[in-house]
Amino acid sequence: VQLQASGGGLVQAGGSLGLSCAASGGTFSRYVMGWFRQSPGKEREFVAMITASAVSIIYADSVRGRFTISRDNAKNLMYLQMNSLKPEDTAVYYCAAAVPPVDPRNGRGYNYWGQGTLVTVSS
Repeated sequence: VQLQASGGGLVQAGGSLGLSCAASGGTFSRYVMGWFRQSPGKEREFVAMITASAVSIIYADSVRGRFTISRDNAKNLMYLQMNSLKPEDTAVYYCAAAVPPVDPRNGRGYNYWGQGTLVTVSS
């Protein structure tokens, strides 16, 4: 499956931004989907995960209550709504897909990755 993340940009602290991840070439509804991010000089970190049927959702502690992950299996799309953004949220955000079962927080378990979209939060 091919993944394409989009929606990144520059936003002021406290603002909002919505990311999308478009999937093609596979059966989107069978995959666990996740968002990860990587800041310069830092390791890639888990952001959020949603199961194939959207029954289960997990967030990193750093984004819980501010970010919302969702998916539309009919449109082969996944979303990440980011509110109350902070400068420390600045990173390249990647979407990823995994054939379950998977450890949702471990990026090595994901089979497919998008190219990433840059989110910059200014103070």
